[in-house]
Amino acid sequence: MEAYIRYDFTLVPREPWADVLMAQLGTLGFESFVDTKTGVEAYVPETGWEASSLDKLELLSSDLVQISHSHQRIEQVNWNAKWEEHFDPILVGDNCAVRAPFHESFGRQYEIVIEPKMSFGTGHHETTFMMMEHLMELDLARQTALDMGCGTAVLGILAKMRGATTIDAIDIDNWCVENSLENCQRNKAEHISVILGGAEAIPTNAKYDLIIANINRNILLEDMPLYVAHLNKGGFILFSGFYTRDLSLIQEKATELGLRYLNHRTKNDWVSAKFVH
Repeated sequence: MEAYIRYDFTLVPREPWADVLMAQLGTLGFESFVDTKTGVEAYVPETGWEASSLDKLELLSSDLVQISHSHQRIEQVNWNAKWEEHFDPILVGDNCAVRAPFHESFGRQYEIVIEPKMSFGTGHHETTFMMMEHLMELDLARQTALDMGCGTAVLGILAKMRGATTIDAIDIDNWCVENSLENCQRNKAEHISVILGGAEAIPTNAKYDLIIANINRNILLEDMPLYVAHLNKGGFILFSGFYTRDLSLIQEKATELGLRYLNHRTKNDWVSAKFVH
């Protein structure tokens, strides 16, 4: 069995930088992460790993967060035990639950089973949770939907359960695409089309009644014109992955592109905003 190197990162402050660190580590080949009270445990295969690769991480030299780390070699990792130890089920309102395969069913109307692994978007993060709250309020019957930055595809799967008929889920990370395919199959949502890439991977002639974009402020601002070009008149678009202080920038850009702001949610300074075309 492949040996791994486990890195223990301590961050001060921990939020919001733990998610940024995991995203950057993922580009270096780290395969799994475990949230801790002080930071992140990160696992990378020993084969081919060079400790000097950490020098490529921009966050380690940032003045906004202090990061220290230690590492050790481990022969093997019982990932299932790790996931079970740290992955708690998520309850969204009265009718929706997100759980792992090792959890008992909650008997909710919308119950999504997600293999946590290392993908983003299990419902634990504030942005994913708020996006799910938005989806629970929308009438998605017979709607077409796009899930940008899909992570585990939990949002696309919920859209399908809520009645959406044609769904594209796109992520720039190959590992997330593979995990999304697994989760779609697990939740009987195989007709969701999972695509590797960024906004350029949106099918050329596709039009959507709903676009879900849970990424980050800079990507949202850069790709918003393309999202709007693929949004049907009267369609809704949900943005998240940014902070309260950035909402005005998102609103300004959206207004320039003909979107109308409807409302937003906040949780621990994260924002999820709803617009209509």
